[in-house]
Amino acid sequence: MLPITVTVCLTGIFALMLIALSLNVSLRRRDLKMARGDGGDEALQRRIRAHGNFIENAPFCILVVLALEAVLATSDIIWLVAAAFIVARILHAWGTLTASIALVAPSMLIQHAVMFCAAIWLLIQSI
Repeated sequence: MLPITVTVCLTGIFALMLIALSLNVSLRRRDLKMARGDGGDEALQRRIRAHGNFIENAPFCILVVLALEAVLATSDIIWLVAAAFIVARILHAWGTLTASIALVAPSMLIQHAVMFCAAIWLLIQSI
């Protein structure tokens, strides 16, 4: 069986983050008594975007880490990539929720740079 310890750990962390972001949306909806849409509420819009962006990016981060484990990259590299993804996702969520481009921009730079390097490395390993 393939050792996928880092993937399992990352998946657990991301699952907890997803629950927190989802709950954040639900609580605001409850406060506004709004089941659908955002009603123009800026706080709800930010919460929806933070949740949505996480859903759009977190699964692929997990797949990249799984692929690194599958091709037997060194443990240090795998943990570094996973840690970078975690930091990027936390910064992005916090930046989106607080409307801070000072957090969102670096978070995306971190995630895209790490994703790009991992993708190139994986492609080289597949040849």
